Amino acid sequence: MMQTDREICALICRSSGIKAKEIAQKLNIDRQEVNHILYSSPLMKELCWQDRDYRWHGIIRQERPHIGLQEFAGYYDTAEHFLRLSAEEWLEQLKAGCTNIGRNLNDTRGLFHSFLDCREQMMCLFTDLLDMAGERCLSWELAFELRLKRTRHVRIYADVLVMTEDRVFSLEFKMKDEVNPEEVCQAAKYSPYLEIMFGPDYEVIPVLILTSAHERFEFVPIGETDALLPVCSGDMLFNVFDEYLGFLN
Repeated sequence: MMQTDREICALICRSSGIKAKEIAQKLNIDRQEVNHILYSSPLMKELCWQDRDYRWHGIIRQERPHIGLQEFAGYYDTAEHFLRLSAEEWLEQLKAGCTNIGRNLNDTRGLFHSFLDCREQMMCLFTDLLDMAGERCLSWELAFELRLKRTRHVRIYADVLVMTEDRVFSLEFKMKDEVNPEEVCQAAKYSPYLEIMFGPDYEVIPVLILTSAHERFEFVPIGETDALLPVCSGDMLFNVFDEYLGFLN
């Protein structure tokens, strides 16, 4: 069913308005199944809307720039613009964006410190990327504090998304130095939904980053499945990107 959801969402997001009948015809699937997904799928209620002529539209564009993504993120921009901001400027923009999307900003447990720690990790990552990959990475996009819960049917929380030309790295940050199996599953569980959000042209790669660890990079099982998830320390995050993008080859 997730694959069908992905195909329907991609078709909607790439059109300027399309009816359920047209979706069924183009994808060669039953119209009743299309209607069931459009009206019953929680994620469709987040990512698509219907106009008065019964045409469906996507909220997020499924190619760069991902217009509409800012409606779901505390901060969204290119890496180039992110790198130009001071910590104070970035934090104020993030806080304003979080307020706009309804993100709770209670700082009693050090929320702002975790935001800044996350920013520092990303600054270090892109310093490494610029050295090894060059300026191509400046056009990549970043989304901090992604939240999908506007209909309260689906709750997807992602710390940071990095969108390259054809991949989306979903980064889950933990201020710890040891792997917790539950947190591995947490880092991976949003991938199917992100695949629907970004469409078939993007590979979604979930990553768990342990910011209190050092010189650590490994693949660990996701629950009791055969699937593996990359886990690394902040100082080895570049190696995860190299694993998938091959800068050092």
